Order: sequence, then C-alpha cells, then structure tokens
Amino acid sequence: MNTLIVACPSCMTKNKMVAIKQHRGPRCGKCQTPLPMAGYATPVELTDQDASQVIREADLPLLLDFYSPSCSPCRTLMPIIDKLAHHFFGRAIIAKIDTSRNHLSAGQFGIRGVPTLLFLKNGQVVDQVVGALPEDTLVTKLNSFIRT
Repeated sequence: MNTLIVACPSCMTKNKMVAIKQHRGPRCGKCQTPLPMAGYATPVELTDQDASQVIREADLPLLLDFYSPSCSPCRTLMPIIDKLAHHFFGRAIIAKIDTSRNHLSAGQFGIRGVPTLLFLKNGQVVDQVVGALPEDTLVTKLNSFIRT
C-alpha cells in the first residue's frame, strides 16, 4: 500500500497518510488544518485485498488502470496516469492494479490484456478502453465521464 508525506501549510508538520485516503479531506495530525492534497495527488495502488472495498466506497467517479510492469504500452501510459491523478484530483479517483500480482481483481473484471482502463461510477463499470491512448484523448474521455 503506497503512502504519501504531506506537509501542513499551517504548522509545517509532515503527515504520513495512506494514498487510498487522499480523497477523504485529510487534516493535519497536529493542528487539524485541512491538507492541500492536489499537489501530492498520486494514483491509488490497489491490491486484491482492498480493491473491492475501495470501488464500493468510492464517492467519486473512478478510473481503474489494469497494468503490468513488464508491459511496454503500460510503462508508456504510467506518466499519463500520474498526470491524470493530479489534474482530476477532487473530481475523480485515479487508481491502478498490477495484474501480475493481483490476479483475482483482473479475473473479477474479465481483464484479458493490458493496459485496460475501466471507468466506474457507483461501483459499476460504465466504460472500458483497452490499449494505451494519448493523454489528450484520456483527458477528454474523463471530462465527459465525470459530467455524466
């Protein structure tokens, strides 16, 4: 599970938090000031153990990237997914699942090839893209997905 270190703008305390919780309005552990997460936003790395819960409890639209570290198109897509996490912070959750380690989640969604991007709302798949799309195409697709 990946973690983030976020500096409080008020008291400068460094706060360690689980990346999955970055969308839940975190506050500084020392002074309780809301933490500015947009600059620290990162794709949420999910596993077989936590994917179902995160998908079920997501209060924002969710883009789920199924990838493999050994896949060349997946590696090409990684920096784009990172940018999307920053750009859409607060409007969508950008998450990813490594299919080489998390076979159950990939099987649950019928993933046969990577990269595969699933667009979910209220825990339901509403769209799917297989292959690495250009950044501008993904931004347009996410914008239209969020509006619906």
